[in-house]
Amino acid sequence: MKVRLSNFSEEWALMFQTEAEMLNTIFGDEIIRIEHFGSTSVRGMKAKPVIDMMCIVKNIAKVDLFNHKMDSLGYDVAGEWGIAGRRLFRKGGENRTHHIHIYQYDNAQIDRHLIFRDFLRSHPDEAANYSRFKEELAEKFDNSREYSQAKRDFVKEMEQKALLWFEEFQRK
Repeated sequence: MKVRLSNFSEEWALMFQTEAEMLNTIFGDEIIRIEHFGSTSVRGMKAKPVIDMMCIVKNIAKVDLFNHKMDSLGYDVAGEWGIAGRRLFRKGGENRTHHIHIYQYDNAQIDRHLIFRDFLRSHPDEAANYSRFKEELAEKFDNSREYSQAKRDFVKEMEQKALLWFEEFQRK
């Protein structure tokens, strides 16, 4: 898939909200809450215009019962896709619009993603630095797989900063 990097759009929050309402009609009471995360959830950040959503559910095994329904609504059913305990659904094909990441309420990946989001929201200078880095990578790589691999170490370093920030924040 080709890398598409866009300036921040207010529309992303609306796209999140619309999709969250639809997901609630599908999964119903199984959903505990839905979070918008990733670069599209951070004001001012450049991002691939794909809304990353996290559904936190009571029982991850029950999510598989909805695969046929999600497929019929145009979602690619990707299963765990490299992260144990996650279910991933992708919408939009080559012009992807949404990634739905579903985790059971006790999965450690939840905190990692949300702490990183909150760190970027609270540190506009770090968000700007990350945006600049993504722009540089988008100029070097056409393919989103290469682009994602190239930013992996940078993101891990930023996640470590975010975790330290969160620990400090918790002590106060």
